Amino acid sequence: MEPVFAGANLPMRVTGPQLLVGERSRRWFRGSRRSAVAVPLADRLPSGLGSFLAIGFLVLTGVSGAILGGHYETFRENYGEPRHALARLVGLGIDRITISGLNGLSEIEVLVAAGIDPKISLAFFDADEARKRLEATPMIREASVRKLYPGEIAINLVEREPYALWQVKGDLFLIAQDGTVIDKMDDGRFAYLPLVVGPDANKRAKDYIALLGEAGSFGSRIRAGSLVAGRRWNLKLDTGADIRLPEQGAGAALKRLASLEQDFRISEKDLIAIDMRQPDRVTMRLTEEAATTRFEQLKSKTKKKGGEA
Repeated sequence: MEPVFAGANLPMRVTGPQLLVGERSRRWFRGSRRSAVAVPLADRLPSGLGSFLAIGFLVLTGVSGAILGGHYETFRENYGEPRHALARLVGLGIDRITISGLNGLSEIEVLVAAGIDPKISLAFFDADEARKRLEATPMIREASVRKLYPGEIAINLVEREPYALWQVKGDLFLIAQDGTVIDKMDDGRFAYLPLVVGPDANKRAKDYIALLGEAGSFGSRIRAGSLVAGRRWNLKLDTGADIRLPEQGAGAALKRLASLEQDFRISEKDLIAIDMRQPDRVTMRLTEEAATTRFEQLKSKTKKKGGEA
């Protein structure tokens, strides 16, 4: 039996398995540390990392130089976004566009509204965004846009139907049957539509067009209807003459006017106004020149009668 000594400065003797485990642990740790330090850094990095970093640096340098030098913007102006250019290069461009439902709009107007031009590709074309842009166009009520690979876009439209023109405060608008403004009139495509003039005349356009139906063939001589105080219509003839209709019985008054036209050709007279607001009479106002001529004629007749007397 081994003696056990106590004291701070006396050596302690340890035998058995504890010595073996401690020594092995220290040797393993020293060996592992030497092994980690001894492996070169190049051997511990992924294979090809250096080439990848070098290529990335060159690409980044090239892109930065292109942006700073203005070459990127020039490329975009000529060929569009790089992703679109690349997609077109691999065969994913747009070769065909079909548009159905066209009536008042032109193909160019639809393409511009949808954001379609030769610089985009089918792969990165956003069909849903194009549909939203089309439906934001006043003339278009509904739209659908589909991408058909490898190179086609199909657009189907439901246009709002133009019903009449409305002039107010010097501006001219295209309106629907219920008076809703479709768009501002900026060309002559819809010049054939009936024209209503004045505040709230757009809401009464349906009544005005029904009124024109009472005029028969004489309706072709009427160019516009002005709503007066929201109650009655003044009509403008192609001769420039005004027809003042009553608030009640406007259709009957217009029929009377059509009968007068058939019997006396009043549209060929030098008139500036025809007042039909009284049910038992028609008042006509001559132009200044016609009135002067008429006055001289009457004066001459009076003189002749006086001389004969």
